[in-house]
Amino acid sequence: MTKSIDEFVDAMTLEEQVSLLSGEDFWSLPTIERLGIGKLRVSDGPNGARGGGGLVGGVKATAFPVGVGLGASWNVALLHEIGAALAEETKSKNAHMLLAPTVNIQRSVTNGRNFECYSEDPVLTAELALGYIQGLQENGVSATIKHFAGNESEIERTTMSSVIDERSLREIYLIPFEWAVKKAGTKGVMTAYNKVNGTYASEHNWLLTDVLRGEWGFDGLVMSDWFGSHSTAPTVNAGLDLEMPGPTRDRGQKLVAAVEAGEVTRETIRTRVRTILSVMEWTGAIDDHRPFEERADDRPENRELIRRAGAEGAVLLKNQNVLPLKPGQRIAVIGPNAKVAQIMGGGSSQLNPHYRVSPWEGLVAAVGVDALTYAPGCGNSRFEPLLQSQLSVQFFDNRDLTGEVVAVETMERAETFWVGSVAGGKIPATRFSARLTGEFVPEQSGIHRVGIASAGLSKVYVDGKLVADAWSNWTKGQTFFEEGCDEVVGEVALEAGRPAKIVIEFATKDHSVLGVAALRMGIGLPLGADDIAHAADTAAKADVALVFIGRNGEWDTEGSDLPAIELPGDQNALVAAVATANPNTIVVLQSGGPVEMPWINSVSGLLQAWYPGQEAGNAIADVLVGKAEPGGRLPQTYPVRWSDNPAYSQDPLVYPGQDGQVHYREGLFIGYRHYDKQGIKPLFPFGFGLSYTTFVYGPLEVDTSRLAAGAVSVGLDVSNSGNRDGATVVQLYVAPHGGAGDRPERELKGFAKVALQPGETRRVSIDLDARAFSYFDVGSQRWVAERGEYSLVLATDAASPIAAERVALPNRIEQRP
Repeated sequence: MTKSIDEFVDAMTLEEQVSLLSGEDFWSLPTIERLGIGKLRVSDGPNGARGGGGLVGGVKATAFPVGVGLGASWNVALLHEIGAALAEETKSKNAHMLLAPTVNIQRSVTNGRNFECYSEDPVLTAELALGYIQGLQENGVSATIKHFAGNESEIERTTMSSVIDERSLREIYLIPFEWAVKKAGTKGVMTAYNKVNGTYASEHNWLLTDVLRGEWGFDGLVMSDWFGSHSTAPTVNAGLDLEMPGPTRDRGQKLVAAVEAGEVTRETIRTRVRTILSVMEWTGAIDDHRPFEERADDRPENRELIRRAGAEGAVLLKNQNVLPLKPGQRIAVIGPNAKVAQIMGGGSSQLNPHYRVSPWEGLVAAVGVDALTYAPGCGNSRFEPLLQSQLSVQFFDNRDLTGEVVAVETMERAETFWVGSVAGGKIPATRFSARLTGEFVPEQSGIHRVGIASAGLSKVYVDGKLVADAWSNWTKGQTFFEEGCDEVVGEVALEAGRPAKIVIEFATKDHSVLGVAALRMGIGLPLGADDIAHAADTAAKADVALVFIGRNGEWDTEGSDLPAIELPGDQNALVAAVATANPNTIVVLQSGGPVEMPWINSVSGLLQAWYPGQEAGNAIADVLVGKAEPGGRLPQTYPVRWSDNPAYSQDPLVYPGQDGQVHYREGLFIGYRHYDKQGIKPLFPFGFGLSYTTFVYGPLEVDTSRLAAGAVSVGLDVSNSGNRDGATVVQLYVAPHGGAGDRPERELKGFAKVALQPGETRRVSIDLDARAFSYFDVGSQRWVAERGEYSLVLATDAASPIAAERVALPNRIEQRP
């Protein structure tokens, strides 16, 4: 870099300065060629680096485990490894910033984006985020921690106001962001779509200036979520550096005019530009003049890392001597997720993976196909099965499919997002129409269901007959980030083997907030009671039955919350039927969070496998056959029923929200804190997970030599007393005795994951500082650790203490935030 940042800023015109405060396109900022300033590019994350393509298709990318699966690993070092690998992935997409990690807290079990978040607990979330960010940034790629703040639901998220008291904000929801700034030095922060206490996060002066920059000392770049900026002067003055994506809606000439009118000072513009240039300098973007090129790097070391991480996050929840599988067993492989690789959730984190390994494929590789039989049993899709067929797409430069065809392209499946422009850049993606033509060959004769959902208007014709109409009476629903309609379904009789001509007509319509055009069309023959009976019969003929159930990225997705946590479709009936037919039934659950389990006492084994990335089937098979330890512990409490969850309420203001507000009335008492306070026994507690080996925990030793300053060191020996390699997670909770304020019974303040060989013993130490004993006193605006007694509780989960010691703080300690 030939000039300093201040020299660059001084050399710019006001218009050039303003041009850097908004995107040029969906993924990048403009260059200033006159001054030799290059282009800053960003890529979506956090379980991969998708690059500059759309949400479907594009250059292939590596799919890592989703956030909740990494959260279940409780392994900070693993997150560091993944962050480092993602830095190289980001570079392969010619980007400088990764839009990750997601650190919002799992307030409700129904949040559609829980799969992307690490945990219900702020300390676990924060520690894992530190590892991830440091891995990224040590390799020259900026993290962009998100979504700041209060985005714990997807319902009306672009307009909803999260009403959260300051103490709960400080002690729960802001902790991961605070640690990311103070301890990891994150270079990027992304604001949330929602309002916080009545003000949009993107123009929230208290959050962006007072807390983030003033109290925490953040010196990086604050950007909006995509289309999440709603004003000109208020966002700039509040501290939002960058409006994304481009082309700009609220800045550009509007911002120049605001400066000339005195609504924004020139020094504020200079401050925002300096911030962006500093991140560009740090990432190398300021001198990056390379032609844009994206690579699909399928690295062997990433394959190994993903496979290992998938096993490390898998949580063994029940095992009545059925796992690991024994050599020579006849295995029935059953369920909707058996032959479908559920590797990721839905929304902006999805990408085009190099490959997908299904559980069936993983088991074939592990035990051989001759040991396996298969039956699907039932489905679990939210939508009709996606049409996988080559489609010819004709584009029109209008909204009524008339006139000249501007361009013709092909698609490999009937699902797409159009953003920015279409037809090779000839037409804006906000105003066009298209006709898609292909065919579907039924495998069986019968009444098929045809479904269409679209952000825009759409119709589906089968053999010339209008079957599904999402055009004539289009109604906004919960698809495509709440810009699309709910799926419209029709029926048509089809004959096995006879190709049916499919025509989809599409036209854009005015959007609400997000400028996306999208459609998804599916067709299939529903499964029924006979299929469940066949699955039970298949199970009865095997030594052991593996039932692969759960949800998928259609349910666990950005843009909509779950309607409940009951398993979709007939999956509960399927598990019950299989468990009746075979006492050695093992359920493998893939979901982004808890499900209700009415069959839990009828099955012999239960493994929560999440969405573990492109090596999904191999990682799951490794755990099932015992090649790998089930290394995970739950990062979220599993309730018996949805109504046990802290956000469940008869008052819609608490959840899902009403009249534009959602009130966090539970305050501090989310997750295990809620279950402790209410005396509700969960199905599985926070931190729970079984192992294939056993552990012995030595006596607890507490070093109180620095207790006057609030510092304590806790240590103990942990031994593997079994005959297999294994890992345990030692969890340290702090429980105050009395004192001011309504405090949780206990809170996680430290943890350590320990991997041990048979007979090995290792010393574990966990250090606490004064913040571990503190609450936030809103009146004094201080973190306060009160004088008095506290219990230090070591546990293997939130409900299973293994040792406890009392310490007494000799004096009150106050700290500035």
